[in-house]
Formats: sequence, C-alpha cells, structure tokens
Amino acid sequence: MQIPILDLKAQYANIKDEVIQAISDVCDNQAFILGPAVAEFEEKVAAYCNSKYAIGVSSGTDALLVSLMALDIKPGDEVITTPFTFFATAGSIVRLGAKPVFVDVDADSLNIDPSAIEQKITDKTRAIIPVHLFGQIAQMKAITEIAKRHNLAVIEDAAQAIGASQDGIKAGNLGDCGCFSFYPTKNLGGFGDGGLVTTNREDIAQKIKALRDHGQSPRYFYKVIGGNFRLDGIQGAVLNVKLRYLDGWNEKRRQNAALYDSLLADSPVKTPKISADNVSIYHQYTITTPERDKLQQFLAENNIGSAIFYPKPLHLQDCFSDLGYRPGDLPIAEQLCKEVLSLPIYSELATDQIEYVAKTVRKYYKMS
Repeated sequence: MQIPILDLKAQYANIKDEVIQAISDVCDNQAFILGPAVAEFEEKVAAYCNSKYAIGVSSGTDALLVSLMALDIKPGDEVITTPFTFFATAGSIVRLGAKPVFVDVDADSLNIDPSAIEQKITDKTRAIIPVHLFGQIAQMKAITEIAKRHNLAVIEDAAQAIGASQDGIKAGNLGDCGCFSFYPTKNLGGFGDGGLVTTNREDIAQKIKALRDHGQSPRYFYKVIGGNFRLDGIQGAVLNVKLRYLDGWNEKRRQNAALYDSLLADSPVKTPKISADNVSIYHQYTITTPERDKLQQFLAENNIGSAIFYPKPLHLQDCFSDLGYRPGDLPIAEQLCKEVLSLPIYSELATDQIEYVAKTVRKYYKMS
C-alpha cells in the first residue's frame, strides 16, 4: 500500500469539472488580476469567517506583510511571536525593519505560550503574532488580554487554520487582522499562491485594499507606499469552487484524526492535544516521539509519506543570528523540532489506509 503525505490529485478528481468551468469563465472575461471572481471570493470568505471584511492578496506571506504595514509597524519596532512556525511569520516582520521577539511554545498545543509573552514586552513592542499551528487556534483569550493591557495589536497567523474556531469564534476574528494562506497544500488551497486578510476594522480594511495595489486610492493617486499584493482572478475562481467543499473536507480530517487517536492510544507516540474550547481543522496530524527520525525512515520503507514541520526553530536559523539567541533559550520549541512528525491526514484517506499507517507506527515500536 502506497500512502503519500498528501494527495491533491484525489481531491482534484472530485471537483475537476467545476474547476475547469470556473477557470474557463475567467479566461472568457479576461479579468486576471482581482476582478469579479476575487470580489466574489472575498464576499464569501467574509461570510464564512463571520468577518466584516476580507481582502484577497497574493500569498499568505503577503497577508502578514500587508497587515503589519497597515498597522504601521516600522523599523525599530518589536513584534512578539513564536519560533515554531513557518519562516514567513518572522520574515515579514524583518522585511519592515522591525525585530521579531521569540517566546517559547506550549508543549501540548504547540502554539505560543501566553505565560511567556508579558515578560518580553518592552517600550518598543507594538504587536503580537500568534500562530494557529496545524489547524488549532492559539490561546487567544489570554493573548488578547495581554495585548489590551499593553495597547498592542494582534495579528493572527491563521495560514493553517481557515475554518477552525475557539468558543464558536472563527479564526481571523480574534485579533485586529487574520492572515490566511491558500498555498496548494493548505486545507483550502489554490492552483498557485494566494492569501487573504480578514478584519472587523474598516480603517484596516481600507488601508490594506490600497496597500495591496501599490498604495493607490483612487487609481494613480498615492497617499502611502504599498506593493503588488493582488490576488489573481484564476485563484479566486478556483477558491470559490473549493470553498463550497471546505467544511466537509475539514470534518473528514477530524474524523481521520479521531481514528488515529483511537488506533494510537497507549502507544509510545504522543498524539495531538486539542483544547476543549477549540475545533481544529487538522491541517496536520502531528505526533511527537524521541525516535522521530528512525520512525520516519521506517514509515518510508513501508511506503508511507510523512513530513517534519519544522526541523529547526526560527530563533536558531542563520538568518536571525544577529538577534543573539542561543541553543537552550527556548527549550520546548527546540525539543519539538527534534520530535515532531506529521502523518497523512487529508480528507480523501480511506479507513484502511489510516489503519495501515497506525499499524506500521506500532510495528516500529514492537521491533525497536
């Protein structure tokens, strides 16, 4: 049995005719940059996320960047975030000349630890970027309370969490901005790069709309310096089709995760821990084990795909060496990078495939 970490071809086979028709419509109207398909997608995502505004942009990275720009993050400012995330979270901060300040994560949720945030706040701190890693929302109540006490902005990095909720509130509505990615491997993935920002603040929405199009408003009149962060019409069209299926796909991922939980119960691996107030979308099903590398090799030998997100924390990456972090500074994140392993979780997985993965994991420990 061959089981990849993700099978986008299986997803596409189920929606091919709808996708081809949507792309054909864009080709017919020739609205390749923004246009009606993007406007429709923005309206539908705003409704889906229960947000007042949704602004399509060119990628999840640019969603973070333009949100920081809209909140006037400048050189010398500090932004608190997690080291256990994709590079774009911190890279976007540095691109504006600001400084990422890393705090450690919670060992169960794998998200930023709110109890570690307040001690890192200085008179230069302007914002907090919590990441809803692997589809589970960070502890936003505690984070937003800290932000209010210190008059800080909160930008949700929800790149992996569209459709996730906390106490019934969807990701993207728990801070000043919510940043989403539609990279093809995401639960809601396009046919290329794409992203979006949600917000309930009109001032931020209007500023992002100008910033994504070089800062012009109206056309050819520039009050601010923006960038080319526009979402393509074809991406909007494809995402309009996929959005109709998102809740079903996410629910199937939760069912797959529940099956893994039961099959791996009492095994040597630690399975994902989801907070009682959260509904996760399981962008990844990530286990932890000190024998991660050997287990991954064994899975590969048995034709099972897996992935490591992430092998090295951001605070120890070469490009951030000038920040002065050393091994041991953020021990939980550093340990997780040695132990995390993501198993196949995509919605098209069959029950027998999940059973085979779990059986193979258990087989490894019986042999070791």
